[in-house]
Amino acid sequence: MTPRPASGRAAAADRLARADRSRTFPPLPARTGARGLFAESWWGSAWLDALETTALDSARLARGRTYARDGHVDTINVTPGRIVATVRGSRPRPYSAEIRLNTLTDQEWDGLLDAVAAEPGQLTALLAKKLPQALAEGEVRLLPGPGDLVPRCSCPDHGRPCKHAAALCFQAARLLDVDPFVLLLMRGRGERELLDALSRRNAALTAREARAHRPVTAQPPPHRPAPEGGIPHTVTAPSAATAAGADPGESAEAAGPQALPGVLARAALADRPRPPLPPPLPAPPRPGHPPALPDADHLPFDPAALEFLAADAVARAHACVSAAGSARPEDGRRPGDGRRPGDGRRPGDGRHPGDGRPPVRSPFPALPVWEDAVRLAATAHPTAGLTSATRALYRDLAAATGRTTTDVARSVAAWRQGGREGLALLEAAWNPPAGDFDRARSALLAADLPALRPRHNHLTDAERGIQLRFGHDHRWYPYESEPGAEDWWPTGPADPDPVGALTTLLAR
Repeated sequence: MTPRPASGRAAAADRLARADRSRTFPPLPARTGARGLFAESWWGSAWLDALETTALDSARLARGRTYARDGHVDTINVTPGRIVATVRGSRPRPYSAEIRLNTLTDQEWDGLLDAVAAEPGQLTALLAKKLPQALAEGEVRLLPGPGDLVPRCSCPDHGRPCKHAAALCFQAARLLDVDPFVLLLMRGRGERELLDALSRRNAALTAREARAHRPVTAQPPPHRPAPEGGIPHTVTAPSAATAAGADPGESAEAAGPQALPGVLARAALADRPRPPLPPPLPAPPRPGHPPALPDADHLPFDPAALEFLAADAVARAHACVSAAGSARPEDGRRPGDGRRPGDGRRPGDGRHPGDGRPPVRSPFPALPVWEDAVRLAATAHPTAGLTSATRALYRDLAAATGRTTTDVARSVAAWRQGGREGLALLEAAWNPPAGDFDRARSALLAADLPALRPRHNHLTDAERGIQLRFGHDHRWYPYESEPGAEDWWPTGPADPDPVGALTTLLAR
């Protein structure tokens, strides 16, 4: 029998629970000018005491403290029993460091939650991001003791801890200073999960106290035997309040709790005007650089390939944000899709019916595999030369696409020169119509520049090894080759003026 699939509500609750048990923190800023105690709270200091009392080498601890103070620890991820981060050392690739801590059992969690529910002041302190000392030092020990913190690292140093794991531990103390729920997460449960459990315990405790203080109600009225063939009668005894002359309605109010005031669900969920959203922040001038990944063994992925794709994702996100921010607010368009409100146009189709405006183009049109491979290689590292890493990248792309390494390098240079149009000019010639191409030779001769021989969309001087290619975008793309070799490579930026393009090429 196949198990029944979980309902949508149960699946959503499961996703929330998993998300609650994993927290990611951005790199903490460097601590400039601070040379005193690293942790500011007593529980942060207790965390570091557990590390320092079992460390075998104080010099490694000192270097780890320096690494943490100088900001060598990258993004930190905290899950039950484990805290992980990459730490940048002296090598180009960072190391993967982690600290392990045993989680609490279900029985220990029950005892801890009962203790918090019984003392409202402890819950108030936790909500204020303070760790009550009575709670931390109670029957269930929250803070680690000597030997409880188990460091691990991918570096070749076998010290316990090495300087990378020590740096992570020092930064974890700074996280604990700000939010003690990080410690509770390491012990096994997330903040939302804990607050929900405490809410249920508080409700149960309130109900028990209400039942304990509720007055004893009168005995049920006695039943009188019914006459033959009749309905039994019930004798209703007057209450004490009624016998004293009180109004029956008042006695009913005193008998039990009143219904709490509330709001109808339809009123709470009804649509109502909301204030407009604040304007978006301006896009940064250029895309950022994703962090370097650790070069560890037995990883299920290639760190260099993942960094490569991350850099491309950053560049795409920056282009999308820049395109969305470039929409003019006065024309009534929605940022990013180029539509006017109520124009009836489908999102993303780029058409403007009846207004004569040019279509809105996506910053990332669909590309064939070869063109997209060239785009990735050209844009992920736009200023990289022929380093060992780029040579390895070109070899991989050549093997994957059935080209040679020289073809890949030449195509990357063409993409950097003019994008998709530059690559098209590298791979195929075309016959331009009469006009700009024909006037270019006269302009070159008038500027006292070498005469170039026309063929298709090329103007070439093979003896000098120079060439201009005319693109569909009406720009001139300079090429050069060894004289007489006919091995043309894109050189320099494209120029709408043939005189400027050739002058730049001759000046090289």
